[in-house]
Amino acid sequence: MTKQESEIVFGRHPVLEALKSGRQINKVFIQDGSGAQALKDIHHLAKDKKIQVSFVPKNKLDQLVSGQNHQGVVLTASPVAYARLDDLYQVARDKEEAPFFLILDGIEDPHNLGSILRTADASGVHGVIIPNRRAVGLTATVSKASTGAIEHVPVARVSNINQTIKKLKDDGFWIYGTDIEGEDYRQWNVSGPIALVVGNEGQGISHLVKENVDQMLTIPMTGHVQSLNASVASAILMYEVYRKRKPQ
Repeated sequence: MTKQESEIVFGRHPVLEALKSGRQINKVFIQDGSGAQALKDIHHLAKDKKIQVSFVPKNKLDQLVSGQNHQGVVLTASPVAYARLDDLYQVARDKEEAPFFLILDGIEDPHNLGSILRTADASGVHGVIIPNRRAVGLTATVSKASTGAIEHVPVARVSNINQTIKKLKDDGFWIYGTDIEGEDYRQWNVSGPIALVVGNEGQGISHLVKENVDQMLTIPMTGHVQSLNASVASAILMYEVYRKRKPQ
């Protein structure tokens, strides 16, 4: 595991999931005078885990998160540790499932990454791969946007996406991407080890990465705007894998 700087986690769901995780929690700050049940539950859980809790005025919390919406609770914690690629394989082995990874090729918006992690957790993706340059990492904003899913979806940060794709191919993976000229995603064969590449919000999948993709998929649209937000498009495709692998 590799580590970042220590971080702040804020928002009721992210804080609750951080408390339930194995991360080291340094201190919890709860808004003084709030009678919300969710904050009481967080207080009790922190006490059970013998974590220091401070009740502070709202402006103190505002300062800690630079004015973002903290929902009355903030904690300081050790950073989320990045996974190794092998950790992603292990998740699939533990579930006795064919691996399904997401490869994010330059996602820059922390809200997009958080939303993608939230859907990845809900749909059973075994792990997410991101580059360590020119892309957002696991920040406090990502944690808030993921509503705590950041604690449950392993994220591997790699130095070279193309080399990682080549390793996955050597291990029997079929690599998919998205393109307007691709095959209708509803015809997608999701059996066996697969990885889905999600491109940058503005530029899409980079040229070099696209050369290493085995097959492109497209999401048919009938509207006037022929594109979808990266997190929305990836959610549709993640749930297509879920639908086909776990039919009713």
